[in-house]
Amino acid sequence: MKLSVVTTLFRSEATVEAFVARAAAAAEAITPDYEIIMVDDGSPDGSLALATSLARDNPKLTVVELSRNFGHHKALMTGLAHAQGSYCFLLDSDLEEAPELLGQFWNLMHDSDQDVVYGLQEKRSGNLVKRAAGAAAYKVFDALLSVRIPTNHLTVRLMRRTYVDALLLHRETQLVIGGIWVIAGFRQHGVLVEKLDKGQTSYSLRRRWNILIDSVTNFSAAPLIAIFYVGLVLSFVSIVFGMFLLLRWMVGGVAVAGWVSVMLSVWLLGGLGILFMGIIGIYLSKVFLETKNRPLTIVRKVHHQASAGPR
Repeated sequence: MKLSVVTTLFRSEATVEAFVARAAAAAEAITPDYEIIMVDDGSPDGSLALATSLARDNPKLTVVELSRNFGHHKALMTGLAHAQGSYCFLLDSDLEEAPELLGQFWNLMHDSDQDVVYGLQEKRSGNLVKRAAGAAAYKVFDALLSVRIPTNHLTVRLMRRTYVDALLLHRETQLVIGGIWVIAGFRQHGVLVEKLDKGQTSYSLRRRWNILIDSVTNFSAAPLIAIFYVGLVLSFVSIVFGMFLLLRWMVGGVAVAGWVSVMLSVWLLGGLGILFMGIIGIYLSKVFLETKNRPLTIVRKVHHQASAGPR
């Protein structure tokens, strides 16, 4: 198999047919030896039924049905695990990223000897709040993460098999795929592409916040190191202030009166203590979940045309 086109399905009923037609046309322009892998991530609409009906008539289409919703990133990795091509073209099925980018990425990959060619947005879509939150998130990434995640990178990417195999070596269940894409290494090149904005997304503000927390705690120990230095500074300040109070009492016989300063100190130190325990708790929870060694996803069934042979 030369080329695999991999995507996921979640509330994708409106675009499944158009995606398959456009992805097939783009792949045919490269090679007749291709496959399309669609991973149903527990979609609550008719995406699965529609995709499986297409697979019955299309020997090049395979639908991987997950047992439930595991999340976008895990579904993408499952699709790559099922892909058999020497090259893998990964993109979302909502058609915000054009399948026709395959030809452009293919030419660029071979002209410049790249292992990965991926898409970048020149600027984020959405309202002011969404754009500002995205920009702030990438600044946090750059400040705290040990690897630099390209700003406004997209899912759409063309990858060589060696790179895909390197991605699949990462077995953590607390998966943030944007970081995995980077730490795998290889020669990677980003290219500006146009992404449509349909105004609907499964990534709510709460989900984006969770991804930010996961990204930082999965790839950086900076918060734990920061706790140490904050504790060091507070200890030094406490010692200096304590010596000042003791000296004032010894020289002038005056103790500092007032409960305001005491209460502020109690609230400050108490709040910092709870915050620091929370940060440590996040890291411990990730260690706890990873030690269980649970599967990344569970496949309920693989749908494909019987004449296409077993997978």
